[in-house]
Amino acid sequence: MLRVYNWMASGLLLTGIVAYVIASTPELMNLFWQVGRTPSGARVVTPTILGWAAMLSPLAFVLVLSFGINRMSKGTAQLLFWLFAAAMGASLSNIFMRYTGQSIASTFFVCSAMFAGISLYGYTTKADLTRMGSFMMMGLIGIIIAMLVNLFLQSPAMMFAIAVIGVVVFVGLTAWDTQRIKNDYIQYAYAEGTEIAGKRSVMDALALYLNFINLFQLLLYFMGNRQE
Repeated sequence: MLRVYNWMASGLLLTGIVAYVIASTPELMNLFWQVGRTPSGARVVTPTILGWAAMLSPLAFVLVLSFGINRMSKGTAQLLFWLFAAAMGASLSNIFMRYTGQSIASTFFVCSAMFAGISLYGYTTKADLTRMGSFMMMGLIGIIIAMLVNLFLQSPAMMFAIAVIGVVVFVGLTAWDTQRIKNDYIQYAYAEGTEIAGKRSVMDALALYLNFINLFQLLLYFMGNRQE
């Protein structure tokens, strides 16, 4: 488990560094994002072509890792994880244009504390969370569908409901993933070679990383103070 947490934490650190460097460098920021104003004066951040690439590339890396992990080497899997984390940093750099730095930092610390507590529960509980995990996966599919629908509706009420349900879903997924990873380690620790164990660590770290990032973004919806 420690190796999984180390990979996850390293990925989050790289994501944060990339996001901050882009956000604090106007020349880089302008390559990814354009800032405009609505008729009412509200700030609107829209992606450039490079911004769209940054937003879509993390999904591409996840798909490549998920479907190709058995055919790639441990080194390739690790490289793709680093590239994914960097691409996610570029994708998230726009939050510095939407929210104040103080609210981003406070949300990150709240999310970190929540994640640690939830993951600890998943690791120590004697209850079988498999059934809950399956339910949360169905909830995740529902959230994705609702978000796609809301791209067209642009309903604040629907977005609020998505955020509330999303927090519950990713809290549940974090506990379930932690228990699953622990059980897999107990079951396969002495049966797998170094190569397979290394690739498993990357995929498990990716699962926890995605839970953390999504939980962070949903909490930011509630806790973030928007830029004037």
